[in-house]
Amino acid sequence: MTSDLISRRSLLSAALATGGLAMLGCSAASESKPAARPRLVMYKDPNCGCCGKWGDAARRAGFIVAVADTADMMALKAKHGVPDALYSCHTSLVGGYVVEGHVPLAAVKKLLATRPKLKGIAVPGMPVGSPGMEVPGREPDKFEVVGFDAAGNVRRFA
Repeated sequence: MTSDLISRRSLLSAALATGGLAMLGCSAASESKPAARPRLVMYKDPNCGCCGKWGDAARRAGFIVAVADTADMMALKAKHGVPDALYSCHTSLVGGYVVEGHVPLAAVKKLLATRPKLKGIAVPGMPVGSPGMEVPGREPDKFEVVGFDAAGNVRRFA
């Protein structure tokens, strides 16, 4: 009888230990968090409508978007080192970078994934067909995404 009791206890202990380890594995797997959604702050003129469309596109692309209406956009662009030739209607900050204008969100994700030595990226002006600047029935303009560094040097990004 004593040997039955010991073997049942041993069996129960082994089962509990194995189950406990399995539960720890499940618990650890369920506690792993998905990658955090990047937080993007978009500064725009309070009267601009196309900027809101770009912000909506950023939300659909998985960004957490905060909008800050700013009356003096030129001062904000200068403060963040955007070269004059690259100015567009809105300026965003995300992950330590500046994103100027209607930049495709795939390029913003590439910027955050690759972390190049740039101050930011831009799509100068407001080209038709860029995110937020879609015009039904009109062919998109050709545009490219450029990167710029702290010294104001510009190069092709995407």
